[in-house]
Amino acid sequence: MVSLMDDSVVVSPDWLASRLDDPQVRLVDVRDAWEFDGIGHLPGAVNIPFDSYRDESDVDRGTLPGAAAFADLLGEAGIEADDTIVAYDDTHGVFAARFVLTALEYGHDDVRLLDGDYSAWNQSYETTGETPDVESTTYEADPLSPEESPLVGYDAVAAALERDAVLVDTRERDEFEEARLPGAVRFDWREVVDDETRRLKPEAELEALLAEHGITPDREIVLYCNTARRISHTYVVLTALGYEDVHFYEGSLTEWLANDGEVESGPVSTAEDD
Repeated sequence: MVSLMDDSVVVSPDWLASRLDDPQVRLVDVRDAWEFDGIGHLPGAVNIPFDSYRDESDVDRGTLPGAAAFADLLGEAGIEADDTIVAYDDTHGVFAARFVLTALEYGHDDVRLLDGDYSAWNQSYETTGETPDVESTTYEADPLSPEESPLVGYDAVAAALERDAVLVDTRERDEFEEARLPGAVRFDWREVVDDETRRLKPEAELEALLAEHGITPDREIVLYCNTARRISHTYVVLTALGYEDVHFYEGSLTEWLANDGEVESGPVSTAEDD
């Protein structure tokens, strides 16, 4: 459906369906346990709920859980460092994208986002209620260095404001109008999703949509939202499209406000209004 699929950080249901019998392709369902157990899940999937890979000591920011804690989660799920992980949820991939970002940050080389979600998969393929037998592993995380990581902090974002960087706010309109970083453009993360298929829009359509907002591969891009969940989805999509100069403001607006960073407010004309 989208030509960027399968050779990138995003994979199609067809790609995954043809690899369900591969023991090195591990499916991670990030929904709540009641959904995993009660509604069903993809065959062979293990459940690592979204709340388990957030920093529980900092609920408002929803930050990374720490390398050791994340390694324990993957080890308990029976995942090895050289496995191909495919993550999914039932919310267009936004929670699963956060898992993808987290796994990449802690050095897992091959982690993908399923294009679509549980409901999209269920339109064409079978699901199951059987929980797989899992043998735990000793998983060791290998966090990216600051030079390798896309994550940036307050000072780096403040410096980006002085350059020609595009600050991209992935939140809803009312949030954007209440407070936003100076000069930010609003690009709701859900704009890339086809409501009917629940999958990503075609590549050419995505590129045109992003270009309308000034989000182009030749620009330095800084993503933020409130607690770094929604920008995870946009980050994965931009990565799949081949964008290379993309920064991920982990603290997002919550940290920015805590540091008394300058903000703007009120309505602003956007591409979708024209």
